[in-house]
Amino acid sequence: MAEKGRGKKVRFQGGGVFPIAILAVLLLGLVLIWYSRASIDSKAPGPRASKGDHWHISYGFYACDLTTGKNAYLPNLTGNIETTSKYLATGVHSHDDGVIHWHPTSAKASGRNAKLQVFLDNYGIKLSNDKLTFPADQESGAVYEEGVTKCKNADGKEVDGVLKAFVWQDSTNVSSFRVLSANLNQIRITENGMAITIAFVPEDVTSIDAPPSAAKLPELGAADSGGATSTTVATDGSATTVTGDTTVSTAPGDTSAVGTATTEAGVSSTTVATTATTVAGTATTG
Repeated sequence: MAEKGRGKKVRFQGGGVFPIAILAVLLLGLVLIWYSRASIDSKAPGPRASKGDHWHISYGFYACDLTTGKNAYLPNLTGNIETTSKYLATGVHSHDDGVIHWHPTSAKASGRNAKLQVFLDNYGIKLSNDKLTFPADQESGAVYEEGVTKCKNADGKEVDGVLKAFVWQDSTNVSSFRVLSANLNQIRITENGMAITIAFVPEDVTSIDAPPSAAKLPELGAADSGGATSTTVATDGSATTVTGDTTVSTAPGDTSAVGTATTEAGVSSTTVATTATTVAGTATTG
């Protein structure tokens, strides 16, 4: 009797309805997971490519001076990277001014993906929890590594240096900051006007000054955006001050106030030189 059931195939009633239903449930689950993640990300702080955000973050690299034993900010990163594929893919760069100009062009630098690593990668800087390496064209390829590079503490004693990140959520409030010792390259850009310093210092250093550009961040950001600076120029016997507009027409033969400025896109335009101070007539603000 037991052998009668051998060789028989098990069939589901309804033919292909059951497997189709299972597949539909799985697909629905995947869609719900994707939607949930997208909803969370849309609420996460950070600059948005979809909104055309243009944020400015003060930054600096702070390292012990092995010659004097003092701690000091290193020079700003230099070089125009606006023609590189990394910049074009992210919209993140600097103007040799100690400021990260963050105007994301894609999801790679937007929302939750807006992390310090994006900026570092664009300039070829490698940062881990225990090692900071500059490329050959920045700081002559300097390397700061825990357990290898030495610093001098406040007593002048040579000690090991450690990597830390100092993060100010608001560069105008330099008394409030966080100190991080892990996941340094994963620091998220969550506020316009932040300040971030990557520091190689003795272990007992728990506070440093904000980056030099922090005090000038509103000014530097406005100059980059071209929307908040004002310039007074002489035209036909009177002067006009126009906020956010530095392109002017001068009187025939008058070139005293004319200069050449390069915009962020690298396009030259005739504009007012910042050193021009000659004003004729009565100023009108518009």
